[in-house]
Amino acid sequence: MEKITIKARGAIKGIAEGEALVCPESIQGWAGVDDHTGNIIEKGHSQEGKCINDKILILPCSKGSNGWSCHFHSAQVKGKMPAGWVFTKMDSRAGVAAVVIDVPMVADFEDVDPCEVIETGDWVKVNGNTGEVEITKKNS
Repeated sequence: MEKITIKARGAIKGIAEGEALVCPESIQGWAGVDDHTGNIIEKGHSQEGKCINDKILILPCSKGSNGWSCHFHSAQVKGKMPAGWVFTKMDSRAGVAAVVIDVPMVADFEDVDPCEVIETGDWVKVNGNTGEVEITKKNS
């Protein structure tokens, strides 16, 4: 199995593993995630219909209004939340969501774009303590 390790900044401590769900265009805050199911409901989104629950969400940044984190929190309250986050670049909305949901997170990559290295379906281990992201490619 091909394994790749990329490194950035550990943003929220902890370790999480799971199947990657890559959203290169991020997810809209309002009307982006169904709070009850955890499904992406943003019309036309590349991952529309996919569930965020127990996935490692790979996002370039947040998208939309300051309410962005509220929908992820609402989904968490209903038991539908990502196992971990990988953000190409941290922004204020992503930071709030990460703190509220409190799952391991790595962010602020400089030399690599995780949205290009990681594919949906890859197995990903996020280490928020060290900033390492270990990827086991699904096609290996």
